[in-house]
Amino acid sequence: MMKKQLIMDKALELFADQGFESTSVQQITEKCGISKGAFYLSFKSKDELISAMIDHFMEDIIKEIDRVVKNTNNEELLYIFYYETFQSFQKHSDFTKVLIKEQTHTINKEFLLKISYYNSLIEETILSMIERIYGDKIKEIKYDLLYCIKSFISIYSELKLFYSAPLDLQFLAESFVEKTNLLAKHTTIPLISEEVIQAMKHPLNEDVTIEKLLEIIEQTIDEMKESIEKESLVLLKEELIEPALSPAIIKGLIENVRNKPECKWISYLLQNYYSFS
Repeated sequence: MMKKQLIMDKALELFADQGFESTSVQQITEKCGISKGAFYLSFKSKDELISAMIDHFMEDIIKEIDRVVKNTNNEELLYIFYYETFQSFQKHSDFTKVLIKEQTHTINKEFLLKISYYNSLIEETILSMIERIYGDKIKEIKYDLLYCIKSFISIYSELKLFYSAPLDLQFLAESFVEKTNLLAKHTTIPLISEEVIQAMKHPLNEDVTIEKLLEIIEQTIDEMKESIEKESLVLLKEELIEPALSPAIIKGLIENVRNKPECKWISYLLQNYYSFS
């Protein structure tokens, strides 16, 4: 595990300077001071390394946002949310910068789908937060408010990461709280409806094949200790190869693995493959 972390840390430095496409496995191993053989013992390919990095950093960011939303009272919640989110982005500034740049350049569809999944988790958390804070008053405009909040975060990211603006996080959080409250109070024309949100979901899922699912499941199983979750994943793998189980059993097996951190991504893919909501 320590070697994997070393590879991810050093690779991130190279990706921040050169981008994904321009960075070779050879450059990564030289940066780490390890052989190519040692690299391939940890990751089967550069794509697998990038995928693991997305999981590692996005799960850390999401866990921090979830912690704040679940453990902060309503009066302070919006300010703490903004402040801690900016802190988290600052902590992972190299990764955030790479991700923003690569999404508009060379990142492939599998990575975009994974990022879309983590983005949906963040959106769920923000929605639960604004519903707690504002209640039924924002029922008709909650999605507009969600995307305004995400835009504020994006503005911070651009100013901080690409222009190195000297921003005071406390002042910034206070400013965005004020703007969010004004929008929640005075917005009267909803733009983004429930129907629009549903139409936007899962735009890239068509490219996830059985072969790809099996590859991801096998990789996940190899990294797991013996557990109920691992047994469930083995059964799901067998089901993909030779279908025999009822939809209820399949749904139950997916539910078994859903809350295991290393299984969140594959459970999401399986839910969509079997069209479970």
